Amino acid sequence: MAPPASPLWEQRWHPLREEWVLYTAHRGGRPWIGDTHKPADADARPPSYDPTCALCPGNLRLEGRRNPDYTGVYCFTNDLPCFGGGVPSAGDAFYQTRQATGTAEVVCYSPDHGKTFVDLRDDECAAVVALWAERYRELGARADVDHVLIFENKGALVGTSNPHPHCQIYAGNMIYGHTVREVESSRRFYAKTGGGFIGQEILWRELAGPRVIGQNAHFVACVPWFARYAYEVFILPRRQLASLAELSADEQRALGLMIREVTTRYDNLWQMPMPYVMAIHQAPTDGGDYAAYPFHIEFHPPLRKPDTLKYLAGPEVGGGSMTNESDPDAKAAELRAVSGTRHYRLARETASASA
Repeated sequence: MAPPASPLWEQRWHPLREEWVLYTAHRGGRPWIGDTHKPADADARPPSYDPTCALCPGNLRLEGRRNPDYTGVYCFTNDLPCFGGGVPSAGDAFYQTRQATGTAEVVCYSPDHGKTFVDLRDDECAAVVALWAERYRELGARADVDHVLIFENKGALVGTSNPHPHCQIYAGNMIYGHTVREVESSRRFYAKTGGGFIGQEILWRELAGPRVIGQNAHFVACVPWFARYAYEVFILPRRQLASLAELSADEQRALGLMIREVTTRYDNLWQMPMPYVMAIHQAPTDGGDYAAYPFHIEFHPPLRKPDTLKYLAGPEVGGGSMTNESDPDAKAAELRAVSGTRHYRLARETASASA
């Protein structure tokens, strides 16, 4: 049976995280006199080079390290990594501790300080994904690394400290909690269905529904039926994949273009830079069997409106379960209605030049 058009007081099962999400779409338009934020300046654009930026080519970083004059995608070891090792373990069987071994890296998408992913050319998008795949393989092969988490925090509202276009890689001996749950859910689904892949099941259902916002030969972008945030987007592969390491060159390129399309739609929604957290969900690298793991990318924008955050409050922080005050079908329609190829800023610049 098809899901209702506008969920009221409805719970939906999140098959990957194996938890319930509460939907109260009728509350999304309630009067709001709480905290708001000034919408991002639609026309503000950082300079192409900032002499104070630790990520720009040729600039000094911590402890006197200097970036080379890089011209494309550039990766380096984080000067203050969250993993490293060398600290003796302590504690007991109840208050356990262990070393945090591994490393952390920073990936600069471009030498241009003023760009974001939406500004990258086709080949630049492909180069970023190719580097991600190479770092996943190399870091994952290390004995002290069991998981490689690649993520991007974009915008001040999600805590980004530097606007230079970049993401981070955390590679250590800790398998992050969401990945642990997705490993478990994918294995249970595989056993229950006699060989089915949970990621492909989600793909097939989303392709049959109204929440797809973009697709190409290898990837599909959608607001999933079980979305936890108003404008949450998943990028799903058309074939079963467990990690970046399994992507062909064509798939790397297609993934880069799909990421650019999603982020372009985000910016075009309210004609301003959309803040988000992007996370690449892929199999751990501890040597286990993860053939059924559902590789995908998740985008979590914190905004419900241009000036209003989705606050994690009593139900989320205190209760431990998410409440989504929107209808995923409606939010997908909003994102689908705007361009995924022509950025609003380019349209404005073109109009201004011809005036």
